[in-house]
Amino acid sequence: MYVVIRKFRNMHSLHEAARRAKVGLAPILTQTPGFKAYYIFDGGNGIGGSVTLFESRESAMVASQSSLLWLKENLADLYEGEPELTSGEVLASARLSRRRAGPRMTPARP
Repeated sequence: MYVVIRKFRNMHSLHEAARRAKVGLAPILTQTPGFKAYYIFDGGNGIGGSVTLFESRESAMVASQSSLLWLKENLADLYEGEPELTSGEVLASARLSRRRAGPRMTPARP
């Protein structure tokens, strides 16, 4: 699995950015082969960001180009500067299993 994290500083309206991304960017991402999940978060003090998960780096790179273009065309009025980008292979993950009542640790695939 591969993760892409974008961090935006000096957001003017994080709630408006989230609304626009939910109706505009999310449908684009969900059509990308290898897409797994997309989250938008409020980091406080005008900082916002997103976390996007893909099956592979290749899937993330395909989505990255269309995502960046969409962000510049649809959110440029809501943030200042360029978003910070961090990405990489997921090495481990944990999630609550629906079959049992405890967390499950999943090692990354080589």
